[in-house]
Amino acid sequence: MSDCLFCRIVAGEIPADVVLSTDEVLAFRDIDPKAPVHVLVVPREHFANIHELAIAAPSLTSSLIAAAADVAESEGVADAYRLVFNTGAQVGQSVFHVHGHILGGRDFTWPPG
Repeated sequence: MSDCLFCRIVAGEIPADVVLSTDEVLAFRDIDPKAPVHVLVVPREHFANIHELAIAAPSLTSSLIAAAADVAESEGVADAYRLVFNTGAQVGQSVFHVHGHILGGRDFTWPPG
């Protein structure tokens, strides 16, 4: 999709700080990080959200999650990280190309303190 930000990043039209690149998946640092480690992992193929991806391409869903685990390992947070997928604007999805947020490097326990 020519108007999709992440499709344009995948195509190399917009620069990104790439952490992992495979035939199926691209992972890059978030430009507005919410944790010391904040990497986005996206499939190269466009799907609007994780729900759509899981139904249409279960094997690609698996590859996306495996890539997230590889990124967590390479970033040194494999022992404690969050992998967050938002589906829909009302829960915070702002780019409608499925992407997982790999968040680590800080305490996420709830309640804080």
